[in-house]
Amino acid sequence: MGTADSTGEAERLAALLSTLKERSGLSYGALGKRLHLSASTLHRYCNGDAVPADFAPLNRFARLCRATPEELVEVHRRWILADAAREQRGKGAGGAAGGAAPAADPGTPADPPDADDTPKSPETPDTSETEEPQDTAETPDSPSAPRPRPRRRLILAATAGVIAVAATAALLVGRLVDDGAGAGAGQAAGAARGPVASPEAAESPSPSPSGSASGKPSASPSPSGTPGASPGSPADGKPAAPAPTGVPFHASVRAHAWENQCSQRYLVDREPDAVRPPPVEQDAPAWVAAMGAVSADEQVVEVTLQGKGSETVVLQALYVRVVRTGEPLPWTDYGTGVGCGGGVALRTFDVDLDQGSPAARAAEGQRPFPYKISESDPEMFRVTAHTGGRDVSWYLEVEWSSGERQGVFRVDDRGRPFRTSASAGRPAYDYPPGASEWSEHQPG
Repeated sequence: MGTADSTGEAERLAALLSTLKERSGLSYGALGKRLHLSASTLHRYCNGDAVPADFAPLNRFARLCRATPEELVEVHRRWILADAAREQRGKGAGGAAGGAAPAADPGTPADPPDADDTPKSPETPDTSETEEPQDTAETPDSPSAPRPRPRRRLILAATAGVIAVAATAALLVGRLVDDGAGAGAGQAAGAARGPVASPEAAESPSPSPSGSASGKPSASPSPSGTPGASPGSPADGKPAAPAPTGVPFHASVRAHAWENQCSQRYLVDREPDAVRPPPVEQDAPAWVAAMGAVSADEQVVEVTLQGKGSETVVLQALYVRVVRTGEPLPWTDYGTGVGCGGGVALRTFDVDLDQGSPAARAAEGQRPFPYKISESDPEMFRVTAHTGGRDVSWYLEVEWSSGERQGVFRVDDRGRPFRTSASAGRPAYDYPPGASEWSEHQPG
């Protein structure tokens, strides 16, 4: 993807941001104070001079400018394309100087290429120290003729013998390694066909695909139709392309997405004087980890999936898997803010964790699965899970297919299940704007 594509995607994102900013009637300075960003940084975003490395700043910017749910989705879609275009340009440039393109904010410096540390082959020894200089021709009768050097010739002969033995051993070991690699290659390929998003995914049962594999047309002939041909052998003089492995899409998961700055509440097993002030949305994961917090009553998970390359991936279904359920946590309820007013509710799928078998149900106006994604057509799913009387650990699974390949991708909180607990009847505290400590929650 060239510089023009990278710049074009950034400009399309900037155009939408500029439209939202002008419609809000707020200045760059006023927006910056509320978003904890400098006015110059916002100006660069709206001019297309920079693309943030994380979507959180643009998410809060769009909400502050009172973007509609459709506009929020479009901002996220354009940011994904602009960010991907910039990364593709960085890979294609290979470190060479090129035209100017939108910078990442903050920057993501590329790793320098590794130095050439390839060792010399044992079959090509360095003979700089053993090579004998050519003697000048002299007659045996000359008194100045040097005497033969049997000791040095003996050393050279011994060295040549060692080199020959080493070369023979290297060839023998190489052949044995090649024989072993042939058996191991099949195991490695088989392991790569069933990718999972986290180590815990292997422990959970995977749902069966809705369609029978035998009912799908085959894109390649059966091996029995080509006697004597191995799966990796060339056909018609052309080398066989290796079968693709791995998950054919990129995934980005935000385990603590908020409806607005004041919508989210957390349960923490600490007294108010031992709890830090509430974070902004982009800092929520670090705050949750430091406080050992659990989402109270409701948790919003945002999942963005984008295809790799030109192949189309079909997302067949979205499943909810419950790991554990129990009584609500007897902890204290803390809110992220008060006095924010109503926010824009963007809820594409709803999960009732109190049901016996929770399912992801499409919200009103949202079409259900399946979906199609590619590199140029990503999808963002916003899943809102809620409970009124349980403590639930859960995660999501996305069933996908691409050509003859299919699999199940686990969506969780960096290898751990999401956790949501009811807060009914628990002591509640808020942190009003301008306050320096937590105060008791005032209903209404």
